[in-house]
Amino acid sequence: MKKILIAVLLLSLVMSMTFASGAAEKETKESDLLKIALIIENTIDDKGWCQAMHDGILLAQSQNPGTFEYSYSEKMKPVDAGSAVLQYAGQGYDIIIAHGAQYKNLITEMAAEYPEITFAFGTSSEIVGDNVFSYMPQSEETGYLNGLIAGKITKTNTIGLVGPVDGGDAARYNRGFVLGVKHTNPNARVLVAHTGSFSDFVKATEVAQSQILSGADVLTGSSQQALGALRAVADHPNDPIWWVGQDLAQIGIPEGYKVLSASSYNYAAVINTLIANMDKGIVGGQNIPMNFNNDGFIFKYNEVNKSKITSAIEKEVNDALKNFKGQAAHPSVASWSDVKYN
Repeated sequence: MKKILIAVLLLSLVMSMTFASGAAEKETKESDLLKIALIIENTIDDKGWCQAMHDGILLAQSQNPGTFEYSYSEKMKPVDAGSAVLQYAGQGYDIIIAHGAQYKNLITEMAAEYPEITFAFGTSSEIVGDNVFSYMPQSEETGYLNGLIAGKITKTNTIGLVGPVDGGDAARYNRGFVLGVKHTNPNARVLVAHTGSFSDFVKATEVAQSQILSGADVLTGSSQQALGALRAVADHPNDPIWWVGQDLAQIGIPEGYKVLSASSYNYAAVINTLIANMDKGIVGGQNIPMNFNNDGFIFKYNEVNKSKITSAIEKEVNDALKNFKGQAAHPSVASWSDVKYN
């Protein structure tokens, strides 16, 4: 009996040591995971700016299984976002992304306070710290593609552009769009207006309605506020008034029957670059560009309206895409910053 008891105790000790070893191994494995946090001013399902980043992070997570864990904070105005940063810093996050140029000052301050954490914000090409990455979509490329289509589709030679503000990637998109329109239809005029906000759906609706009354039969716009403009287009179900979009999610919503084409930012390109840099020991001090060349953009037609895309339009778009994917910067949009509206 005594021998049996000793054997049981030894077996119990071995099992206990094995369990403890397994638990330690699991703890070490989990600690090797990067922890990435996202702070956004709107929501992860806004069919625009914030959803694009959220979807990009999820895509990067699927492309890099077991590499990082991910959390997010929604509806964070810059004045409130500091508390979220402090919370993530206290929880040991490795990368904190504040998705919007409006967070630049906050990120600059927090990066100085937490030099062991990598921060990222965009869209911007500014370098604001050794542990801060910025990212800038070269969205003149996506604007150019939609402009090619709009210039060919319009029957009234009047096209509407509902922008949020005249700055950052929105300004690049708008001017690339104008270049695309003028390339395929020099006689077309582009009505450009800005709501002054990235999320004022009501103002975007009003601007689009005004442009439609002025004869616009193809419209576009960027950021989450553009959803209001698309809704204005969808209020004309029996009229040949169309939308070319800056987010693929717009194709799948009820108003999507008016969408001819759309481009999306593939923020997985940013996340993958961040992870690759971290692996190399690079924790910031760089700008990450997004373009077709580095798979930072995705372009698609709406299959529901594909019959309206003529072979001539498709050739123009395919030629432009081939050129964009073949080099990081292409002459067709190199002059985007020189574009003067109207």
